[in-house]
Amino acid sequence: MKIYHGSTFIVKEPNLEILNYRTDFGKGFYTTTDIEQAKRWTKIKRKRLEKDGKTNIHQYVNVYEYIENEELNILNFESATEEWLKFVFKNRQSEELVHQYDIVMGPVANDNLYQVLIGYENGIYSMEETIKRLKAYTLSNQISFHTQKSLEYLKYIESIEVKEDE
Repeated sequence: MKIYHGSTFIVKEPNLEILNYRTDFGKGFYTTTDIEQAKRWTKIKRKRLEKDGKTNIHQYVNVYEYIENEELNILNFESATEEWLKFVFKNRQSEELVHQYDIVMGPVANDNLYQVLIGYENGIYSMEETIKRLKAYTLSNQISFHTQKSLEYLKYIESIEVKEDE
């Protein structure tokens, strides 16, 4: 399966040690099957770096072949469900990896959706209302790799530079 990782760097060999916690599925290397989503992510990362005063920032979609393997411990959320929502909240609130999965797959809680999640966290929305609101969005997918073992099934193919106007 071909997957994509949007970044401001060429990433031939992902390094789990330099990644952030407090993400949807915990500290990991995040990819998607949607190249347009990967391109959008490069722009988000670029804007964040520009706010910090960085200049001359490049944007890349790194392309990989993922070789599926039944030996890996994989959690797959088909859609935004109550189980998915609880899992995302648990990971976004923790400084530590809160699960033992090699790979987690499922919908992306992007910045727009995160406002709905904050409403849930603050008690404004019930679980049912939150799921209903989330399903109103077109949710992109993400595949996150959390162990060195899982990264062994990724084969780097190429990096495609994304221009500002793309």
